[in-house]
Amino acid sequence: MRLKLFRAFRSGLAASVPLLFGSPPGCGPHTRSGGYAADSIGRYALTQRALVYGRNHRAFSLIELVIVVVIIGIIAAIAIPRLSRGAAGAAESALIGDLTVIRASIDLYTTEHVGGLPTLANFVSQMIQFSDVNGNTSATKTGLFIYGPYLRQIPPLPVGAQKGRTGIKASPADGVGAFGWVYSSGMIFANTAAGEVDDSGKPYNTY
Repeated sequence: MRLKLFRAFRSGLAASVPLLFGSPPGCGPHTRSGGYAADSIGRYALTQRALVYGRNHRAFSLIELVIVVVIIGIIAAIAIPRLSRGAAGAAESALIGDLTVIRASIDLYTTEHVGGLPTLANFVSQMIQFSDVNGNTSATKTGLFIYGPYLRQIPPLPVGAQKGRTGIKASPADGVGAFGWVYSSGMIFANTAAGEVDDSGKPYNTY
């Protein structure tokens, strides 16, 4: 009795599918068993869902893709020069900052050494080590070597052909030699050539 009821239910369900969704390709409304097999019904329902999904979710058109590419190109054309200018501006700011710090250190040395300026020959040691009132230097602080240090290290030149160099040389500031800085009469400048300038045309060696 139960088997007969199940077969009648399955036949009724199979017969109702073509009425709701239409017959699948290659199949009529009736088969030898009086309806579709259970797996055929499942595949048919999934196919109908896929068709409905495809109609509601289309891909991007060629025009839409072209518009997106054009927008990305415009953004890149605006952003890349600004980023490049930001890097150059950072180097110029670093140069100004380094010169300010070194010049302030020279002024402090001069004040503590009763008007005596750092010498070119001992400039590095007089800036980064302890010194006595006469400008003699020592790596350690003692009863006589009580002044300084004024710098932890000589900063590297941040611009120009000698970028990264820390050496000190005498005038002129012409970008010649493996030196980062030029020192003369208590003043220090960047060792750059006259043609090495910032965006406004100002030579770095005049900062």
